[in-house]
Amino acid sequence: MDLDIELPLAIGLCGGIFAIIFAIFKSRWIMRQEVGDEKLRKIGGYVANGAMAFLFREYKVLVPFVIVAGCLLLLGNKGVLKWEAVTFAFGATCSALSGFFGMKIATQANMRTTTAARTGLNEALKVSFAGGSVMGMSVVGLALCGITGIMFATIHFFGRDPVNFDHEILPILSGFALGASCIALFARVGGGIYTKAADVGADLVGKVEAGIPEDDPRNPATIADNVGDNVGDVAGMGADLYESFVASVMGCMILAMAADAEDVIKIRLVLLPLVLAAAGAVASAIGIQMVKVKEGGSPQGALNKGSYIASALAALFSYPIFRGCLGDHTFNNGANATQLFLCTVVGVGAGTIIGMLTEYFTGTHKTPVNAIVKACETGAATTLITGMGVGMISTALPVMTMGAAVLLSYNQAGLFGVAIATVGLQLTLGIQLAVDAFGPVADNAGGLAEMSEMPPHVRATTDKLDAVGNTTAAIGKGFAICSAALTSVILFSAFKAEVGIDTIEITDPKVLVGLLLGGMVPYLFSSMCMMSVGRAAFAMVEEVRRQFRTIPGLMKGTAEPDYSRCVDISTSAALREMILPGLLAILSPVAVGFLGGVQMLMGFLTGVTASGVSLAIFMSNTGGAWDNAKKTIESGVGGGKGSDAHKASVVGDTVGDPFKDTAGPSLNILIKLMGVMSVVIAPMLKLFWGL
Repeated sequence: MDLDIELPLAIGLCGGIFAIIFAIFKSRWIMRQEVGDEKLRKIGGYVANGAMAFLFREYKVLVPFVIVAGCLLLLGNKGVLKWEAVTFAFGATCSALSGFFGMKIATQANMRTTTAARTGLNEALKVSFAGGSVMGMSVVGLALCGITGIMFATIHFFGRDPVNFDHEILPILSGFALGASCIALFARVGGGIYTKAADVGADLVGKVEAGIPEDDPRNPATIADNVGDNVGDVAGMGADLYESFVASVMGCMILAMAADAEDVIKIRLVLLPLVLAAAGAVASAIGIQMVKVKEGGSPQGALNKGSYIASALAALFSYPIFRGCLGDHTFNNGANATQLFLCTVVGVGAGTIIGMLTEYFTGTHKTPVNAIVKACETGAATTLITGMGVGMISTALPVMTMGAAVLLSYNQAGLFGVAIATVGLQLTLGIQLAVDAFGPVADNAGGLAEMSEMPPHVRATTDKLDAVGNTTAAIGKGFAICSAALTSVILFSAFKAEVGIDTIEITDPKVLVGLLLGGMVPYLFSSMCMMSVGRAAFAMVEEVRRQFRTIPGLMKGTAEPDYSRCVDISTSAALREMILPGLLAILSPVAVGFLGGVQMLMGFLTGVTASGVSLAIFMSNTGGAWDNAKKTIESGVGGGKGSDAHKASVVGDTVGDPFKDTAGPSLNILIKLMGVMSVVIAPMLKLFWGL
């Protein structure tokens, strides 16, 4: 048995299996909780069935795309690289499964959270957070099992020679990352269009025009709105971070082979991320178990506690792993185990700092959100102006933090140090995604409490969790953006290593043109997403108005709205509108690479990353701040529900919805997908341009 290869792969596989078993354990615990109320069960069933129906329809649309893309990879590659087509399909399948499992349980946890809220805050938090943890640990488990499975198969098929790692095994693995990226993009864009079309229709007609409460069962769009929370913020976010995790591990492996070290150390470095990720899965599981809150306590504090414990444990676990990998060996002109440990600390620290910054700019009772609340008192215009100002200023410190993380980790161990910092950032992905996915579960629980006419204290309890969920969702988006930025850096470096170019001349006209094109693409992509939401929302608004106007007794509560029609409008619009943005993301690096050359593509990737990261932070934080400003006013500040300030805050929140839940999060995948696509086509570009 070759311990340098077999042992790290076995540890990675065991880590993946552990994460999946943990997710199964949590799923079984959730399903044992009582739903109780029959009306709650019926309405929750509408949401669950609508969410799963959308997912199946989306996957039916994507299957032909996966087949066509796989065939193109098969025709475009030669020799063993034709296996990229197989790993591409496998990566797409695993990405789809991660969204399916997480959303399946989330739509069951929401009903049980509503029931648990009748007992108390801690019971409701336990159920909703358990629902989120299934998503988080499923993603980690499927990613680790997928990567280690491919590595086992390709190593035993092609051999253990380092040359095989460099020219056969790792390029084949890039197909797995590409499959994950493609499904993630469509899941994010499609889910985002679905949820925001429903949300905008429900808010503008129901809350602003008809003057009825949010999630009122008389509102025809309210079921579609609750379905959208799951398809956008659970399945979409899960696919997003699944793809980020896979891409960062793959990029780290490619840069390990480019490190200045003897062959045996290179192979150890290649497999190092798998062992780190397994340790991170254990740390996440421990952190998840630590999340508890006393009655009257702070759910945000409980979630932060679990996250901080997981991050500290992951950092501590990493040091003996580095020592076991390197011992007293060095690479890249003197980098050693201690310096790699410091890179991990940098990555974990960067993620924590960006989470804290996001919480500050989007959290309730914080200065930026309070400024928006104050602006709401003078109308929608000042609400929008102040919110956009908050979003713009919120980009500065996160970008500086990312820049500092890159420089600090590079100074420790070169580009491989940056890659380790990126993997370090995602070591606790299991709990980070659990914290994010908990929000939609809590939001749905509040909607179900309203629609099933639960006692007022139930909705009050779920509202406490929902307000925290808005902040955790914003923190999760900040984490995802930071992950995307650092992942894009290592993918860019991996592309350079693959095509064999050492330097890029910034004054080269091709590079400059690539920079300009790359800087433009995130805006074009965001425009497509925003306008898609606008068109879908228009159809939803018209349908809700029609039902209010034509169904006798609807406003009096004596007739039931046609929920299914609104669900169908959102579903059809999302599946139709997601195609064009997806094709832009997939085809633009191919077009630039083959028409403009490798240098232009390098400039293009740089421009996409530079503008895409800042635009994503701006959109996510602006939308999150507007949302929590509305929640603050609804709690009684500034006039409370029904006041002019409240109406202005609803407008701000409605504008912010496609910012934070459609275009902003999709930009994360855009910049990573372009990097992965460039790595995949690198061998073809070398052949095409004679490099």
